[in-house]
Amino acid sequence: MRRRAELIAAILRHSRIPVRRILDAGCGIGMLRKAFADAMPRARYLGLETSAYLCKRYQWTLGSVVDFAPPTPSDLVVCYDVLQYLDDRDAARAMANLAKLTRAAVYVSALTREDWRANCDRTRTDGAVHLRPGDWYRRRLRRRFNHLGFGVWLLKDVSAILWEMERS
Repeated sequence: MRRRAELIAAILRHSRIPVRRILDAGCGIGMLRKAFADAMPRARYLGLETSAYLCKRYQWTLGSVVDFAPPTPSDLVVCYDVLQYLDDRDAARAMANLAKLTRAAVYVSALTREDWRANCDRTRTDGAVHLRPGDWYRRRLRRRFNHLGFGVWLLKDVSAILWEMERS
């Protein structure tokens, strides 16, 4: 988790996107919390979780990425291994809602059909999910975001320093 948070932080720093508020949508037990605190020490971490038990235990906010509407958007929204647990309708709604949850960037990771076939360790990976092609997610994200790389997406109306070779 530390390396993932460091990579996200480095991409956003390189793009000159300041991050003061992070929303981890579907945070579970908050495995990224400390990693983000180390990588972005000035950022405030907010956990969003559908489990009332986890919200009570870790003081997260109870809600779903599908329809959560905070009073203030975050600079970075993390949606790490959440979307594959939602059916197609809710996953599409969640991805549209990401643009309302952030004022700048999102990090999205989801187990895809291709990853299930070729990349993941099936003995350690939950297969009771909705396996979709990676392009299913990318098409929906491209409606509102530009891809910066490695799962980091920037809202289309946010300006960032990107060199020509960095654009995708």
